[in-house]
Order: sequence, then C-alpha cells, then structure tokens
Amino acid sequence: MKKLLTSIALGASLALATLAVHAADKAPTAQQNKMTTCNADPKAKTLKGDERKAFMKECLSAGSVAATPMTQQDKMKTCNADTKAKTLKGDDRKAFMKECLSGKAA
Repeated sequence: MKKLLTSIALGASLALATLAVHAADKAPTAQQNKMTTCNADPKAKTLKGDERKAFMKECLSAGSVAATPMTQQDKMKTCNADTKAKTLKGDDRKAFMKECLSGKAA
C-alpha cells in the first residue's frame, strides 16, 4: 500500500512538472497581454468591486486598448510581469526584455 501511494504521488508530480514546462513555453495571448496592461494601470489598483469590474471591462474592450498607444513605462510593466510569469533569469531574462520592449514580441 505504501509503495502504491508513493508511486501515485511520484506520477502526479511528474505530470504536474510536465504541464508546468509546457505552460511556460507558450507566449501570452493578446487577451492576456491586455489583462496585464489593464491590471498595471494605477487606476485599476485603486478601484474595488463593481467600479473595478466596469473599468476592466472598458479597458479590455478592443477599442479602448487599441486606441491608446502603449507607453514605454506600460511596456516595461507588461514585460516585467511576463518575465515573472515565465520565471526567467539572467541572460534569458535580458534577451526576453530586449525583444519585448522593442515591440517585436508576439
């Protein structure tokens, strides 16, 4: 019984590790990038409840994000959030930030 439980735990750990690796390989979608940008907005950080929902809905709608050009500071916040999500460090992080801030990232 003890060996069975150990085998199940080991199998589950390997499965989760595999899923985490594959999830980290995927680039964020346009919607995920919008969400990151909207959440980085200082106004979003001060709102609560229904006011925050309304702000996020407006921010995430295609017109409001597309109409507002992303500032360098917004790009920096978005790229930094992406590196934390991908747990990049050292030269990998530096290369990612360079590509992300240049606007060439997907």
